[in-house]
Amino acid sequence: MVFDTLMAILVAFSILSAMYWLTVAYQVRLTRRTLPTARDGIRLAEREPPTQRACIIVPCHNEAGNIATLIASLKEQDYDRLRVVLALDRCTDDTLGVATRAIGDDERFEVIEITSCPEDWAGKVHAAYVGYTRSAHARKSDILIFTDADTALDPACVRACIALLRDRRLGFLSLLSTLTTDTWYERVVQPVTAFELARQFPLLRVNRDDERRRAFANGQFMMFDRSVYDSIGGHEQVKHAILEDIAFARQIKANNHLGGLLMADNMLRCRMYDNWNEYTRGWKRIYTESANREIKRLRRYALRTPVVTAVFPMLSLILLALSVIEQTDVPGVVVSIIALVSWAIGLSSVYRMSHAPLRDLPMSILGALLTGRIFWDAASDLASGRPTQWGGRSYVRKAEG
Repeated sequence: MVFDTLMAILVAFSILSAMYWLTVAYQVRLTRRTLPTARDGIRLAEREPPTQRACIIVPCHNEAGNIATLIASLKEQDYDRLRVVLALDRCTDDTLGVATRAIGDDERFEVIEITSCPEDWAGKVHAAYVGYTRSAHARKSDILIFTDADTALDPACVRACIALLRDRRLGFLSLLSTLTTDTWYERVVQPVTAFELARQFPLLRVNRDDERRRAFANGQFMMFDRSVYDSIGGHEQVKHAILEDIAFARQIKANNHLGGLLMADNMLRCRMYDNWNEYTRGWKRIYTESANREIKRLRRYALRTPVVTAVFPMLSLILLALSVIEQTDVPGVVVSIIALVSWAIGLSSVYRMSHAPLRDLPMSILGALLTGRIFWDAASDLASGRPTQWGGRSYVRKAEG
């Protein structure tokens, strides 16, 4: 009797797992068929070359290890109406020296040094604001692009994205960068961590053009029509935001401008964090702000992530093993195999879309457990009032809801 009850429970969970992951696979397929990627913008740009003046503004705080790679990619941009502003924010390392040597005699680049940050501004937001206000090139540009120092752009990225902005009649365009997979946590944890954020902000919802649009953006690449940027108040309007990208997306929606968020498809690459401590600290910050600083929501995600990505497939494996041992329980074998195949199909569709190596998919079980821990720690930090250290500043965030 106990064994039959156990098997019934395992069958029920396996059916739920199959339904969930097949839905994920369907949504990913629909997204890829419905929305273009940044790479699709190349064809648009070749058909009708953009002519707007563009300026990239890069806020940098102690980026000596990253800035040369970014500058090299910017020097290779094939858009001839582009200028670049590097806003060096209270740097205590050799960011200036590395940047100067990497720039050489390229007159498209302008370096602005910032020595202080007002108490009522978030550091990165202030650096971007100063980069815009102090640069004549930026203020005269038709297109403003804000990117991070730890990114690298494909040579056609700027040209392609301006073409997409025009083709989709957007006032604001952001890209979900293709993340590097060099370290253990980038391979084991990062695909699940990023997917859980995408679950909260599905691309199809973010790219709607009606009131049901969900406001979201990625600060690693934000492109504005300058008139739209000015009309919403620019960085002054989001001066307090630790995640200025989401704050901007909400301002775009509130002011009835049309914004978009697309996959970079290797047109924008990023290594977000250099070690595991930075990774957990950074994603706690992202998760906290994306959840509107709601402790209950963070704890709900902390439980859901391990359950659907790790516990469900493990229960299906147990069902398969017990069904094989029982030998006569054919339905159990069938259901467990369907559930495991569905899990593999759904998760592999996520990995392919984000360019994560499929060979790392089995490690997603551990990745889900660690991601759940990041959610839980984010909730704990918020509940205890523990400050967030970021970009040379300390931020105390108040829980909402």
